[in-house]
Amino acid sequence: MNNAKFTEKKYVVVLAFVISLFFFWAIALTMGDVLNKHFQNVLNISKSKSGLVQLSIFGAYALMGIPAGLFMKRFGYKMGVILGLSLFTLGSFLFIPAANEMSFNFFRIALFVLAMGMATLETVAHPFVAALGNEKTSDQRVNFAQSFNGLGAIIGPLLGGYFIFGKSGLDDNSLDSVKNLYTWIGVVILTITIVFCFIKVPSLKDPHAEDIQISEDDSSSISDPHAPLYKQRHFIFAVIAQFFNIAAQGGTWAYFINYGVEKMHLPELQASYYFSLSMAMMMIGRFIGTFLMKFIAPNKLLAIFTACNIVLCLVISQSFGWSSFISLILLNLFLSVMYPTIFSLGLKRLGSKVPQASSFLVMAMFGGAVFPPLMGKIAEKDIAHAYLLPIICYVIILLFALKFYKPKTLK
Repeated sequence: MNNAKFTEKKYVVVLAFVISLFFFWAIALTMGDVLNKHFQNVLNISKSKSGLVQLSIFGAYALMGIPAGLFMKRFGYKMGVILGLSLFTLGSFLFIPAANEMSFNFFRIALFVLAMGMATLETVAHPFVAALGNEKTSDQRVNFAQSFNGLGAIIGPLLGGYFIFGKSGLDDNSLDSVKNLYTWIGVVILTITIVFCFIKVPSLKDPHAEDIQISEDDSSSISDPHAPLYKQRHFIFAVIAQFFNIAAQGGTWAYFINYGVEKMHLPELQASYYFSLSMAMMMIGRFIGTFLMKFIAPNKLLAIFTACNIVLCLVISQSFGWSSFISLILLNLFLSVMYPTIFSLGLKRLGSKVPQASSFLVMAMFGGAVFPPLMGKIAEKDIAHAYLLPIICYVIILLFALKFYKPKTLK
């Protein structure tokens, strides 16, 4: 059992603010999945082309990861957060001209800029949270912060469904609702940016950079924190696992509403509310995961949850009616611990290289850009069969959780 403190009193205010960032970027991220269906309706595009929404979002993660990490290393956590929030604000306001032009490509540019902000925040926030206490409890802190990311992921589809599809659930075939919604998001994020400028961040010593003591029973996991990242086996496999994790997540979310409409014959608004319920499962899963990690090793919990999702995807793909749809809702319960746990395990014993490593782990989110268009191609024939594709991702994550998570330096 882990008896180390969750955090220290001097970090409480900053930790609370950083955790709130997880909440806000989740709202923006999951509303992108509501936009998928709306763009199909209003702009008359196919499922595979609407998957380019995810390409715009996660492509920004791939391009912004390293620059954000370098910026954080040069100017610190606080300036990194301010940069991320500023890009977030700019991207939100770009929705105004995009809606006026009725241009899918303009929307993709707006989403790309907004996602550059989210990528910067993710690059900064994870090591930031890890630094606000003992390394032994970093897994718990990251999972706890991601729990509020789950709360934002619930609100995102609710806001998107209500304002984009309308109270009646009937699409009005206009983009005014999208423009108004993102204008308000921009105003809120701009306000948060200004407030954060006045918050004092205590001096931090990254716990990952402290001297590492290896116990005798942990000799199999010995790694050299001074070795370059490409020789850190656990880090390399964490990046691979994260790529496939976000690939599975991006595809799962992108076509959830389509599944509800086509297989369950639900109105779009109702399907978006079920999507929000699915995100509630993710939040619940992260709180449960945070608690269980006091008793179960993070890698073992990751393996258990991954195996559950392999079974659920098989059920979803068979179109068993409500059994399959409930399985689709439950996917997020077990997806919950994957991102933060892979992220935290990948940063173990990397010393001063944590900011750089964090950048690559954020870049790995490009997986979310690759799978939605591929799943869209299959979904155009049968939306249920598209959910067989994420099983490939879960098998790779399972291998990481069972074997390649241990810190080890390659010769």
